[in-house]
Amino acid sequence: MDLLEYQAKALFSEMGIPVLPSQRIDYPKDLKRLKIPYPVVLKSQVHTGERNSLGGIKFVENTIDAVAAAQTIFNLPIKDEYPEVLLAEAKYNADQELYLAVVLDPIVRRPVLLGSAQGGIDTETAMKNMQQVVVNQEFSPFYARRLMVKIGLQGKLIESVSHIVEKMYQLFVEKDLDLVEINPLGISPRGEVMALDGKVSVNDYALGRHPDLVSLVGKNISNNHEIQQEQLKGIDNNSALVTSNINGLSSEKIIPDYRLKLTELQGNIGILCNGEGLTMTTVDLVMQAQGKPANFLNIKLGDYLEVKDSLRSQMFTALDLVSKKENVKVVLINVIGIVQTSDELITIIYEYFNNLKSIDQKKNSFVLRLLGGRISRARERLSGLPVEVMENLEDAVNKAVSLSKEGSRE
Repeated sequence: MDLLEYQAKALFSEMGIPVLPSQRIDYPKDLKRLKIPYPVVLKSQVHTGERNSLGGIKFVENTIDAVAAAQTIFNLPIKDEYPEVLLAEAKYNADQELYLAVVLDPIVRRPVLLGSAQGGIDTETAMKNMQQVVVNQEFSPFYARRLMVKIGLQGKLIESVSHIVEKMYQLFVEKDLDLVEINPLGISPRGEVMALDGKVSVNDYALGRHPDLVSLVGKNISNNHEIQQEQLKGIDNNSALVTSNINGLSSEKIIPDYRLKLTELQGNIGILCNGEGLTMTTVDLVMQAQGKPANFLNIKLGDYLEVKDSLRSQMFTALDLVSKKENVKVVLINVIGIVQTSDELITIIYEYFNNLKSIDQKKNSFVLRLLGGRISRARERLSGLPVEVMENLEDAVNKAVSLSKEGSRE
């Protein structure tokens, strides 16, 4: 379950992570009693990304403009989600922006620190420059400083940003979280650091130990797309799916065991990624390349309960979901693994093709995008299978689009 930005920043503030002066806005009229000096930024509080490109973030200079902007944002859906709350926040001039995160590696079952010298809305650049440090023993400031050196920070920034990472890790452990992310961490011309945006993913199984998180998210618990027990009653044991229509144009299929969510569209390219931001970025790139997504699915690899066997089962189910429909000609797999995930993913895809006879290998082509020195191994292991392996995302997208158009002409 992902918290909204203002909720994540409330946790940041409690941990001593610097955040900007802000104010929750429930109605446009609340801006008439704004306590933050102008100029300010108004942010739509939704669970999906791409707020900036879709008009969900606006800078305003006075009350009149702020009220008008708030009315617009409240009535603006971001990926079909309307905000119930806005965040008004002081404007900040950043000289540099970093990406920072603490996640759990599902394979080695250890926390991992992630960092990139390029943060902000350019997710692809951040991913290309991502560095990682596995916390394989008891945590110490050494791990945070090591990450700072790997992403290229120097001087006083090593100490100040390391301190932020230490606080993120403390929050991650104390609250049993799946993810703590700051993107971007702004650095002012004077070297001051500030969490300009943040994301926190709560481990649903740990909520019973953290009533403060339950109190914080409130009614959002019922809106996190979890399948409630009453929804599962009467489902045939042989059926893996629960289906609901969305706007009559797409549908979402949820696997009860793993809470996988498949959104179906009208094209011929299936898309499988890990992470909401990476998924939507991949979908956008496919469309920009004149491709037509048939569906997209975000497979979460950060659950505390993940082990190798469950990852294998989850990936098998996800691959089957994105490829089984008649209209799917190509499946684009863009899973950014950490530590051993890439090796495990190669093995899973190999086993998938060799163990599942339901795949029509003449009908479906697969494009696998991998990062980090596993390309040669993947190509060798998957040779003879209908899988193109690439490292560059743009090349992988173009290849998938090209294969989809070849399939359409046949």
